[in-house]
Amino acid sequence: MKTDTVIKQEGINALIAKLGYVNAERFIILITSEPFNYTKWREQDLDERFDIRQISQKAM
Repeated sequence: MKTDTVIKQEGINALIAKLGYVNAERFIILITSEPFNYTKWREQDLDERFDIRQISQKAM
């Protein structure tokens, strides 16, 4: 089992790889600055029938 530190580091690395440094930081700020339950959002609003463009539009 991975430690919390390893999971956090891998998560940050994944965000940076996908979004770049600036947008990864923006993402972290957005998630931590507002009440947001990712698990609830995923269960309620994220439907596997959508492709990535539809998911992005729905998220906006």
